[in-house]
Amino acid sequence: MKINIARDLRKYLPFLLKAQEDKLTEADTAQRIIEVFKNVLGYDTMTEISCEMELRSKYADLAIKIDYVVKLFVEVKAAGTVLRERHVDQGEMYAAKGNVQWVVLTNGIAWNLYHFTFGDDEGIEYEQVFAVTLSTESLTKDAEMLGILHRTAVKTGEHEKFWEQVSALSPASIGRALFREDVMRFLRRIIRHKEGTLIDIEDLAAAIHSLFTPEVKEQIGPPKIRMRKAKKADISVPSPDTKEPLITGEL
Repeated sequence: MKINIARDLRKYLPFLLKAQEDKLTEADTAQRIIEVFKNVLGYDTMTEISCEMELRSKYADLAIKIDYVVKLFVEVKAAGTVLRERHVDQGEMYAAKGNVQWVVLTNGIAWNLYHFTFGDDEGIEYEQVFAVTLSTESLTKDAEMLGILHRTAVKTGEHEKFWEQVSALSPASIGRALFREDVMRFLRRIIRHKEGTLIDIEDLAAAIHSLFTPEVKEQIGPPKIRMRKAKKADISVPSPDTKEPLITGEL
């Protein structure tokens, strides 16, 4: 269920833009962020928004709770501050100490949502769920994204469902699905049918990988083909020189 916050967000956007223009301090920016969580995102300031929450001698700027359970931490930066990747480190610390998977990094105009995963072997990993820069021109789209943080959406787990979809459609996920032996062989058959030439699946994988931008390549990783495990029912192994049959009919 999507929560429409566009009307309420429109009321507060001028104040957030003015805060950026005036380069308000972090403390003053935090006051405006609290107003957004209260009057736009539907949280109760008395019971659901905690300021400077202590986490093992560290203090999170804001902790957002539902039914007295922390659902996400908010790291606030001064209104004129450009959000950097290094700012996520503080959010990572809060997430780890509080065992909370969701962190918002914001300066009032830019809103970045991160999902954290805690693993015994790989440590803490995080991925950006969305990045929103508020403006009058993109307010409808911005409101749709920020609506994921609305109290009702978080309480019903809509933010989790949204994350699952984002994760499934991420470059890393698509890369894992694409660079598989069966997928490469299928594409090779299509190319042979269309072009009349048989190519090596490793060369095909490298060619596909080269089509992506550097940023996507970094997320996908090298084009390592995941080989299909042989089943016990397999009774023969084709020779390397064996040619695959041509595909007949329209694709």
